[in-house]
Amino acid sequence: MSEAQEKEDHVEYFLDLIKRSKRGKFKVYIGMSAGVGKSFRMLQEVHTLVKNNIRVQIGFIETHGRPETQALLEGLPLIPRKTVFYKGKELEEMDVPAIINAHPEVVIVDELAHTNIPGSKNEKRWQDVLDLLDTGISVISAVNIQHIESLNGEIQKITGIEVQERVPDRVLKIADEVVNIDLTADELISRLKEGKIYEASKIATALSNFFRAEKILQLRELALREVASQVERKIESEVQSSSRARSEKFLACISSNDVSAKRVIRKTARLASYYNSQWKVLYVQAPGEDPDKIPLSKQRHLINNFKLATELGAEVIRVKSKRISNEIFGQAVQHKMTTICIGKPHFSLLKSVLSNTIIDQLLIKLAGTDIDLIILS
Repeated sequence: MSEAQEKEDHVEYFLDLIKRSKRGKFKVYIGMSAGVGKSFRMLQEVHTLVKNNIRVQIGFIETHGRPETQALLEGLPLIPRKTVFYKGKELEEMDVPAIINAHPEVVIVDELAHTNIPGSKNEKRWQDVLDLLDTGISVISAVNIQHIESLNGEIQKITGIEVQERVPDRVLKIADEVVNIDLTADELISRLKEGKIYEASKIATALSNFFRAEKILQLRELALREVASQVERKIESEVQSSSRARSEKFLACISSNDVSAKRVIRKTARLASYYNSQWKVLYVQAPGEDPDKIPLSKQRHLINNFKLATELGAEVIRVKSKRISNEIFGQAVQHKMTTICIGKPHFSLLKSVLSNTIIDQLLIKLAGTDIDLIILS
């Protein structure tokens, strides 16, 4: 199948979705980095939708001054951005009420991970998108792979940067379509050198930092895997449950002392996302972990971890117990979990020799069950 035919099929499929349902449909273009052509592709699709007599508006688009993208805006209906004053500066933001009042069949909303100006109705643009979908407006949006919440740790390892603007995985899960805009590392670097991504003064810095072939290849792999898992979930949801081997359910276990809790939560979220399954986060509060007995810093870490888990779609379970392994096992059985996920223990050699670890105790209890145990690095 040619690239042009593939593009046409994607557009036709989304067109079909719009016509079949009164509820807003959601399509996301995803890419490994800036400059792969997400905004360009969205605008191409707008032209196709207009030709098919679909009422479409540009709610927000970021061309970054790229001539070929800017040219596609000509003649397209656009909802003006609203002006907001913040800290003495005049800033522009997407005008959500104006979009709702215009009520197009489809709206383009670029930069899904964008953080709104303080004082806006929603903190994040993805929340604006959910509001638009609820009104029956279909949305086409775009995001880079580095902004996906559960991939934050992996992205930091690859790029050396902790991305601050992130989109919860559940937002992608509700998308009706996720389309990968793919380029090879050589193609992307060529676009950069030709000045099609950044202005000339930024090219040398970009080539020596983010736009290095080995980093691009790893980001490309993550993007391809993400879209593949989205397709897998769609297939899974259409297969009768009776034909499946078993329905996976993951239990992520964290503690107030666990420095790897965020990694455990994010990795479990990825597993749950891959298997399109339910998952929970369990915190067993030991007797010495009462709020008045642990530092405020640990309490803040716990609260932030609970918030992260909730944003990623987990249910948080908090219980008190002296016997942690017993409680983990009991909760796993009670909630019919298939897999327990815990972080690698940080015990000293002497301590591990002198006493049974929680892992040892869990392994003994799990020996006669079908529950799996995953130790996450």
